[in-house]
Amino acid sequence: MKIAIITETFLPSTDGVVTRLKEAITYLRKQEHEVVVIAPDLGVKEYEGAVVEGVKTTIMPFYRSKEFSMPQKKVKDLLEKHDPDLVHVVNPALVGVSGVYYADKLNYPLIASYHTHVPKYLDYYRLYPFKPLVWWYFRKLHNYADMNLCTSKAIKKELDEKNFYNVSVWDRGVAVDHYHPRHKNAEMRMRLSGGKPENKLLVFVGRMAPEKEIEKIKPLLEARDDLSLAMVGDGPVKDDLEKTFAGTNTVFTGLLHGEELAQAFSSSDALIFPSVTETLGLVILEAMASGLPVIAAKSGPTMEQVEDGTNGLLFENENVNSMIEAINRLEDEELYSKLCKNAREEAEKHSWQKPSEQILDYYYETLKVFEESQTKSTKKSKVKVTE
Repeated sequence: MKIAIITETFLPSTDGVVTRLKEAITYLRKQEHEVVVIAPDLGVKEYEGAVVEGVKTTIMPFYRSKEFSMPQKKVKDLLEKHDPDLVHVVNPALVGVSGVYYADKLNYPLIASYHTHVPKYLDYYRLYPFKPLVWWYFRKLHNYADMNLCTSKAIKKELDEKNFYNVSVWDRGVAVDHYHPRHKNAEMRMRLSGGKPENKLLVFVGRMAPEKEIEKIKPLLEARDDLSLAMVGDGPVKDDLEKTFAGTNTVFTGLLHGEELAQAFSSSDALIFPSVTETLGLVILEAMASGLPVIAAKSGPTMEQVEDGTNGLLFENENVNSMIEAINRLEDEELYSKLCKNAREEAEKHSWQKPSEQILDYYYETLKVFEESQTKSTKKSKVKVTE
């Protein structure tokens, strides 16, 4: 099979979508399927034998730390050039719109996947009056697809309620061999804790943007001077956060990759996860694989991964006291040891093998749905001609 993947984000960018795509592409190539990736042109031409076709990028004034690709006719040219058996549009929003439009026009089987909860983000950008319009926009895009995917049961429920067509869940996964407690490193802990390795060390890993609600963590550091916080990542509000957390035990590392990121997880005491806008949150599973309990704000997708008192601790969103109480529970050594052990054991159930096999099954199912729809439309045409 030849698969064209059209995505709003790809290498060298690092986020949950890119991680998932890398694993899927690696698996598909091992199964000897041909893969073409159409993505913002950031200089990458190939990945694991998959051709990467770059399309023109632009900088958004409100998000200058990342390059995006707008809808463009080059997507049509690339689809005609490669003539795939199936098109997978990942997170259609900008250039993905071209993927949806031209896959439909050129009559290719189409699968679309929903990874970023943009309607929910509007609450954090003072744009909430536009939520009905944004939901309409994404529903319209996704309903061109023969099949849709999302990454958690909670989001599937919401998409079903919003009348998205034929939605299934693409399971979570983690590189269980890469993220591992063995990467614990005294030098990294010294770096992350700002020279205070004896402190309880919390780590935040992710994009620094308003919807991540990272500023909610500050009261913890004000309540306890024996806490340190490491912020791993970058994003549009990084400068603002550095000002907000000035004078606290906080270290901003910037982006970390590979071995350094694995060390950052396993050298900390817990992952702090304040966001309630995620469709999944792959860093949760990466932290668990590293042997860390997750301290997280309650939300549907998060609660599918974090069980309070078993592999992590949950707190009520926007409730500072609830968050402080959750952190204080880490002082119970017996509980903490149990959380660490269970976190790693939970992660070991979710290697990337299953979701990678699953996406191939979904591709075959999409082909089947497409063929059935073509047969139905042919029958309808014959009935009209007869009439």
